[in-house]
Amino acid sequence: MRDAFARAFYDASQLNSKLFMVVADISPASKIANFKTECPSRFIDVGIAEQTLIGLSAGLALRGFKPFAYTIANFAIYRPFEQVRDDVCYQNLPVTIVGMGAGIAYSPLGATHHTLEDVAVMSSIPNMTVLAPCDPAETEAAVHFAAGHTGPLYLRLGKAGEPNLTAQAQPFEFGKIRQLRPGSGACVLSYGPITKMACDLADKLQAERGIPAAVYSVHTLKPLDTTGIAAVLKQFPLVVTLEEHVERGGLGAQVKQLAWETAAPCRLHTFALQDRFIHLYGSHQQLQQAHGLSVDQLYPQISNPFQGTSLHG
Repeated sequence: MRDAFARAFYDASQLNSKLFMVVADISPASKIANFKTECPSRFIDVGIAEQTLIGLSAGLALRGFKPFAYTIANFAIYRPFEQVRDDVCYQNLPVTIVGMGAGIAYSPLGATHHTLEDVAVMSSIPNMTVLAPCDPAETEAAVHFAAGHTGPLYLRLGKAGEPNLTAQAQPFEFGKIRQLRPGSGACVLSYGPITKMACDLADKLQAERGIPAAVYSVHTLKPLDTTGIAAVLKQFPLVVTLEEHVERGGLGAQVKQLAWETAAPCRLHTFALQDRFIHLYGSHQQLQQAHGLSVDQLYPQISNPFQGTSLHG
């Protein structure tokens, strides 16, 4: 995703001279290095000063430019939260805040580098838009949308090495859930890199239970496609949400609320990070498993017809 972001930003910057890249002590990689060399006046490194990262970006926006404020996700929003809220969102400025390595992608670095609750935090701020693409190709589409967006936007990215999941998907459309694969017996809603696990879960349902499971990318978390999700809740007898974020304020909680409001007849399972700090230092997969997120841990829960939330059971 990191390289896909860099490529898309570089391409967009060639078409729009107002685009700036503002970073906080992040070494420019891939096409961002090219951008720094070719457009040095539009590349700014503020160092380890995240409040300056956001405040300076807001100032650029006030002067008519379109800055991308780019650093590791936890540093992009937590330390400079006042600047995000007051400098950017209060004034409704066209600043894109790019959070790299969101969720628990930085698993060996511990809780200080994890971003468990960023969707909830950023979605709660008026004027903020939240995008969380599921793969490199969707990242490029999201970057091109952000380059033309006229207000604050939080772009939640993975780290590196994510597989392509959208080769056969419906076209990317801002504000609309995107079908990655069709199905009829079940549906998995997800966003971000963990969508690969959602696809693997769908494969296991097909292989072991003969249930053709659809998978959707919910890449736009704010504004959420409530119409599209309500249709999914009505269409499929089994619906699963899967996210690398705490459930409170995340996708699962919002889908539960929507299911209740629409009297959805489906069986609903919501899976998310646990509401606690887990003191484990290891691989990304190991930390996901510690949170109960792996295909082998999830499958028994959704394959049992007597488990899950049944709203009209």
